[in-house]
Amino acid sequence: MKKIYELVVCVIIIPFFLTPVLAIDLENGKTLHDENCLRCHNESKYIREDRMIKNFQQLHERIKQCELMAELTWFDEEIDDVAAYLNDQFYYFNLEK
Repeated sequence: MKKIYELVVCVIIIPFFLTPVLAIDLENGKTLHDENCLRCHNESKYIREDRMIKNFQQLHERIKQCELMAELTWFDEEIDDVAAYLNDQFYYFNLEK
């Protein structure tokens, strides 16, 4: 019985704790965006032809800058959620490296 328990721990439980959490919450990103970002500008900023953001890294960095200027004190995960939401809805940057 002890061997079975050890096997379960090694095969099932340990990898669970070693797996990084990469859960992006698009709905949370939309909520944060709608409640905060739209106070300063509207969505036409994202779809204009001469937009300054050219890749996902720039998008993510711009959101961090806006978050600081607006004194929102978001967690990194919230910035990730907003970046993912904007990319999903407007930018469509390829995230593969």
